[in-house]
Amino acid sequence: MTGYEKLFSEAWKNHKNILCIRLDNMGDVLMTQPAMRALKESAQGRKITLLTSSAGSGIAPYIPEVDDIIPFDVPWVKTSETGGKQQLQALADELASRRFDAAAIFTAYSQNPLPAAMLCYYAGIKPVLGYCRENPYELINQWVPDKEPFDYVIHEVERQLHLVGMAGGLTSDARLSLEIPEESREKVSGRLAAIGIEPDEPWLVLHAGVSEEKRRYPAAGYITACRSLIRQGYRILLTGSGSERDYVDEIARPLSHAATNIAGELSLAELIALVAAAPVLISNNTGPVHIAAAVGTPVVVLYAMTNPQHTPWQVLNRVLYFEVLPELRTKNRLLQSFPGLATPRASPEAIEAAVNEFTGINNASKNYCTDSLV
Repeated sequence: MTGYEKLFSEAWKNHKNILCIRLDNMGDVLMTQPAMRALKESAQGRKITLLTSSAGSGIAPYIPEVDDIIPFDVPWVKTSETGGKQQLQALADELASRRFDAAAIFTAYSQNPLPAAMLCYYAGIKPVLGYCRENPYELINQWVPDKEPFDYVIHEVERQLHLVGMAGGLTSDARLSLEIPEESREKVSGRLAAIGIEPDEPWLVLHAGVSEEKRRYPAAGYITACRSLIRQGYRILLTGSGSERDYVDEIARPLSHAATNIAGELSLAELIALVAAAPVLISNNTGPVHIAAAVGTPVVVLYAMTNPQHTPWQVLNRVLYFEVLPELRTKNRLLQSFPGLATPRASPEAIEAAVNEFTGINNASKNYCTDSLV
């Protein structure tokens, strides 16, 4: 243990009321779960409060390590709607009233932690742990210099575990996990029966929607892959949000009666239960991929060459890469260079082959990872 680590660890020993800040999406919150578990397990009686976006707050009730949730859409993270100046001041006042002992700011390497650090400063939270490229001085007084992506790139889960490790946060369990309400399991079982999907027949879930167009695998590729799988006897359930229903229907219609579009018809708890029940999930690189990792369902992910550190964590998976169209590529220079050869490449044939491979694997093989950037 380095001198810095000893200093941080000693300072955190008596911190029991911890604010964890993760302000982006559902999948990012899930990938931060092992780090929050490490914080919680490292001090008896420690309470974890999660400050996150409205999207992130949806998954938080099913994460057992989270004791309390503060939902807020900040103006420095891309969301559909953000709070204004007065709401931001009210948030700082609320954080101050809760008298947190310390805060941990969780960011991807392409994000700036300083706005969240300033929020903590206004709230009077002095012990603040976080990554930063430049010296943040009093804003992040337990500063971990951020060396990604210039020196290396590690998985998002590992990145956040390393951060809390600097404050003595350790765990022997680095898995993702979700608590699934029994009521949601029963509703999903009833839905599958109503659709006519039998437990012993081949079926899968396809999640074709995604929040960013650049991460959306072309619908034509999905249709071609699904047609081949249907000819082999598969039934296909297509999921997505209510706003994605029309797009999902463009994929479902050519597949006829063998595909059912249920986009917008499931609660988040029911989606979790459905993914847990599915033999395999096909998805873009988005939240349900990390739900699959948390419930142990094999996943075939169509992975836009954007964030190399967000591949499925500790679950049977196949990552199939495709290039982002030039007009959709990010202006963030930290994300413009995708490392390595990024193979295998995405194609309908590769999707079909991965599904057939995984549906021949029994549940005892779950939590084995075949593709990883770690």
